[in-house]
Amino acid sequence: MLLALAAVLAAATPDAGLHRFREVALSPAGEVAAVESVVPIDTGATDPHTAIVVRSATGSILRRIDPCPTCGYGAPAWSPDGASIAFVVTDRATSTATLTVASGGKLRSLASVRGVAQTPRWSPDGKTIALLATEGATKATGAVEAGAAQVGEIGAADDEQRIAVVPAAGGPLRMVSPSDTFVYEYDWTPDGRGFVATASKGNGDDNWWVAKLIAVDAGGSAARVIASPKTQLNLPRVSPDGKTVVYIGGLMSDFGPVGGDLYAVPFAGGTPVNLTPGMKATVRSLAWKGADPVAVRLVGDQNEIDRVALTATSASFTPLWSSSATPDAADGDVAISRDGTHFAASIEDFEHAPEIATGSLAGSTLALTPITRENAALGSNAVATSIKWKNEGFNVQGWLLAPKTLVPGRKYPMITIIHGGPSSATTPSYLWNGTVRQLIERGYYVFQPNPRGSYGQGEAFTRANVRDFGGGDLRDILAGVTAVEKAAPVDDKRLGVYGHSYGGFMTMWTVTHSTRFKAGVAGAGIANWISYYGQNGIDKWMIPFFGASAYDDPAIYTKLSPLTTIKAAKTPTLIYVGERDVECPPAQSVEFWHALKEVGVPTSLIIYAGEGHRIRKPENIHDRETRTIGWFDKYLK
Repeated sequence: MLLALAAVLAAATPDAGLHRFREVALSPAGEVAAVESVVPIDTGATDPHTAIVVRSATGSILRRIDPCPTCGYGAPAWSPDGASIAFVVTDRATSTATLTVASGGKLRSLASVRGVAQTPRWSPDGKTIALLATEGATKATGAVEAGAAQVGEIGAADDEQRIAVVPAAGGPLRMVSPSDTFVYEYDWTPDGRGFVATASKGNGDDNWWVAKLIAVDAGGSAARVIASPKTQLNLPRVSPDGKTVVYIGGLMSDFGPVGGDLYAVPFAGGTPVNLTPGMKATVRSLAWKGADPVAVRLVGDQNEIDRVALTATSASFTPLWSSSATPDAADGDVAISRDGTHFAASIEDFEHAPEIATGSLAGSTLALTPITRENAALGSNAVATSIKWKNEGFNVQGWLLAPKTLVPGRKYPMITIIHGGPSSATTPSYLWNGTVRQLIERGYYVFQPNPRGSYGQGEAFTRANVRDFGGGDLRDILAGVTAVEKAAPVDDKRLGVYGHSYGGFMTMWTVTHSTRFKAGVAGAGIANWISYYGQNGIDKWMIPFFGASAYDDPAIYTKLSPLTTIKAAKTPTLIYVGERDVECPPAQSVEFWHALKEVGVPTSLIIYAGEGHRIRKPENIHDRETRTIGWFDKYLK
């Protein structure tokens, strides 16, 4: 097997592809497990075959786990003694997920689910393994995945993701969380008797925005509500003494992008306390290993790993590591050893491809050092600069990506790419393929702003576009474009705008409120908030941002709809969407396309068959990129 992996690694040259490290997990002895693959560059293929690769603390390969050439692997988890790894094997052909344990050079299949399974976790004593399981799933888990066909009686039955447990030595799989409850995240309590979880009744795609913090007994008794927060919540962690739950809470527009303040609540139940009110940063990840929690915060343009000191009413942060690079691991942004002293993550930035890095605390300092060099031959293909500007009392930040070779005296076209969310942020990631890389290679500047509504500057900044979608955030973006033009040779007459999801809405909004951009591409956008409220599968997300439903306050929904100002549109706009998009249904793109045609604006609409909110099929990714580049070339070059 080592020879097989060596052959794969030998192919990981700049012409062959990028070596990816997903779901990095750290053993008590410092060994690292990750889901690894080699992805061809610029082919559109984003879902290659993977393997679980175990490396020593210095990066040498110890073993490669790949029992099924046609299957996918996920979520490697080390046993408390470091002797075994649990992971999920997914056979897409049979829609079967199998909990598997690797130990002593042998593999054991512990339990199988016809449906979806993920996130295995060992009990503190190592005798039981838990996981999240959806038996008989009608779709992949998550609102970004393609929705089930809308036929028959709609809403009659929902997929429910539940906590299940199985003895590590072997035995039957047993569901322990309620059958009518969708569990999003969970963690063992320190005594191993149960779990803390985020969960909601009914439809899991829709109800995450109103999820509660619950306790689940490992014996299968009824769940108990710990708290019903007014904000969204992520990553609940129980203190070592079992008395307190700490979690990230804030205004979040999607389940995946985590961000907010730090909250605490008694495990026995109560009202959560915000430990970081007024903090000018966003907590993105949280773990509690050892005496104190560890958090990853986005502070402006820096990701920061912090040791957290807690009191009953506050939290203080001691920075251990800070960089304009982005860490990623299996359970949050960084993997941490059981004693809280060793760290590991896959780390990348705009100019450096990902590598696994590890480090241990030396006093209050953490140095993360790469232990792999699989991507060392991949050079940078852009020059990245953090751009900062002020607008209407806000400090705003964004990333400017420039072609590596510029001709003195020449001005260049620029595409502004608006991130989704809106509660999210663009952080550095290596430009190994995709539209951004292709734009830069074709001589475009790319500007990725983080306007108000984004993460990185605290909850007040994130909440600043509530009931103001396209207002202050567009003004921030336009001010950012002006700041860029003062710093770089950008041609103001050759500007384009592009976005997907909330970025797709912002593109639709921008071309109906500004003529500064000469071409636009709107992916999975929203044209009419009134009709969208009744069409989408996740309308619970809208209440925190609009303050009421579309039926209780239709005026604000109408005011913020691009269709309301469609007659002001002049910008040629390409539109695309997935046929089974649950988050932003294709009817929204059809409405905007129809309206642009009606007012005489050049437009084109592509609906990708069978796709959800995230376009996944390589041929569709390639088609989307080709059309996007072609559209901008047509109107800006």
